[in-house]
Amino acid sequence: MPPIPGSGLAKGLAVTLRTMTKRAHTAQYPEVQPELPPRSRGVIGLFEENCTVCMLCARECPDWCIYIDSHKETVPATTPGGRERSRNVLDRFAIDFSLCMYCGICIEVCPFDALFWSPEFEYAETDIHELTHERDKLREWMWTVPAPPALDPAAEEPKEIAAARKAVEKAEAAAAAAAAAAQAETAPPADSTPDTPAGGTA
Repeated sequence: MPPIPGSGLAKGLAVTLRTMTKRAHTAQYPEVQPELPPRSRGVIGLFEENCTVCMLCARECPDWCIYIDSHKETVPATTPGGRERSRNVLDRFAIDFSLCMYCGICIEVCPFDALFWSPEFEYAETDIHELTHERDKLREWMWTVPAPPALDPAAEEPKEIAAARKAVEKAEAAAAAAAAAAQAETAPPADSTPDTPAGGTA
């Protein structure tokens, strides 16, 4: 059956009439910031103190948008007769957000919790080359990372906390037993009362 002439126009006018009676909701951005979901992926913040320059994030990045430079430093021995050790020192940590696809692999593979998601999203640039942000900017974004959500009260205790708690309880029990044993050694015997002369007091 061929369409009735003017049916498309009538449908469009019907939609217009329906929406004319509804109040429009306008987002007052940028004066009013939007409320983002808790797990929003904005930019990546760097906690430089935790970075050991293991290069896992750069190797696992599917876009090769993480650039890391480092050098080795010799750490003197801390004990007499010990040997010197070498450690990596971070020189450069940069992320090219024009290539990043926000997959989060770098954050997941970081073994020392040096990378975090920040909800910041206002970092547009007029030049694509300026979207490569160095570690100073990544560190600034680190302080915008929200606190992790609270643990579920009904959840099981984390294994790390349970192991630490058991170790503390064991150490406290050993200390209490040692204190009790020391107190028992220093206490006088129960039958060591001085003898009194027969017939009364001395």
